[in-house]
Amino acid sequence: MTTKTRSRIRVEPARKRVRTAIGGTTIADSTNALMVWETRYYPTYYFPRQDVRFDLLTDSGETKRSPSRGTAGLHDITVVDRTVHQAALVWDEAKIPELEGYVSFDWAAMDRWFEEDEEVYVHARDPYTRVDILQSSRTVRVEVDGVTVAESSQPRILFETGMPARYYLPKTDVRFEHLVPTDTETRCPYKGTARYWSIEVNGEIHSDLAWGYDAPLPESQKIAGYVAFYNEKLDIYIDGELEERPKTPFS
Repeated sequence: MTTKTRSRIRVEPARKRVRTAIGGTTIADSTNALMVWETRYYPTYYFPRQDVRFDLLTDSGETKRSPSRGTAGLHDITVVDRTVHQAALVWDEAKIPELEGYVSFDWAAMDRWFEEDEEVYVHARDPYTRVDILQSSRTVRVEVDGVTVAESSQPRILFETGMPARYYLPKTDVRFEHLVPTDTETRCPYKGTARYWSIEVNGEIHSDLAWGYDAPLPESQKIAGYVAFYNEKLDIYIDGELEERPKTPFS
C-alpha cells in the first residue's frame, strides 16, 4: 500500500510489528498495521481485525463519529476481572475504504505499546520526525529577569522536526542555586521521561522553566544529565546575541 490521503487524513503502512497490551495480555499484535494521521502532529495505529483479540472486546452500544473517518463502534476491553471502557474503536462505517473494518485504540487507555520489541510512550512515533543532537562550541547564556542562570560554551543542541532548537547545557554550567526541583514529569516518545526545575530569581519563582533527561531513550543518550530551558519563556543569548522567543504551544 502506498501513502494515501483521503479527506485530509493520511494513511500508510506501519511496516513495523506493533503491539498493545492491558496488564500482561496482548490485545492487538500485527505486522500489517496502518499509520493514520488523525491530526497533523503524529500518527495513530489501526489494526486489521484478524490481529485483534475480539474475544476480549464487548460492544458498548455507543459510537464515535469523525467527519473525516466515519463512524466507529466503541468497545470495552475485559481482561480477567478488569474492564477498560470504550478503549477500542471498530471502524465498520469508515469513510476511507482503507480503514474499513480496522480497529484503533485509545492510546492512554492501554497499559503498554510496542514497536517491534521496544516500548513506546505518549504516542506513536512519526517516521517523518527527526531528532538530531549536535555538539556545539557556541556560547549559550540563559537569563531570567536579567539574572544569568546558566552559561556554557559546550552546549548540545537538539534539533527536532517542527520545534525550535533546544540548548542542553552541562550541569556544571548551570547555576543550581537558582533552580528548584519540582514534581513535574513529562514523557516524549523520542527522548523519554523528563524531570523539571522552577527558577527562582529576585524573590520570584518561575514555574517549570528548565528540564532534563536523567536516562533518555537510546537515540537521545547525548543529552543525558544535561539541562534545557524553555526558549519561549526566558531570554537566551547565542554568542552574545539575544534570540527571538519562538511561538509554540509551550509559549
